[in-house]
Amino acid sequence: MPRYLSMIRIDEQNAPAEGPSPALMERMGELIEEMTKAGVLLDTAGLTPTAQGTRVRWEGGELTVTDGPFTEAKEVVGGYALLQAKDTAEAVEWTRRFLQVHEAHWTVTCELREIAEG
Repeated sequence: MPRYLSMIRIDEQNAPAEGPSPALMERMGELIEEMTKAGVLLDTAGLTPTAQGTRVRWEGGELTVTDGPFTEAKEVVGGYALLQAKDTAEAVEWTRRFLQVHEAHWTVTCELREIAEG
């Protein structure tokens, strides 16, 4: 079965300062449990803010290392989910359900990409 990486993108500037609500965390936990039992969710995690990140870039034969925050980035990857689904349609359905557990004041985008198997 194909695997998919869902990169969960958020706008750090407009994300709720208090973070996810307890109700959101409860709904998320229930969905994660359901996805794990279904054998779809292989791994998932949130990421620390970009202020705690480091970028390593290779360009023109030069290597640069830059500490966060990265203020020029509007949307950043705030987490990920590694899914195994029978096809893209199933992966999209699980991703849709993940997005819908969020309250209306959240702006979240998931970029879903199939993993190229060697």
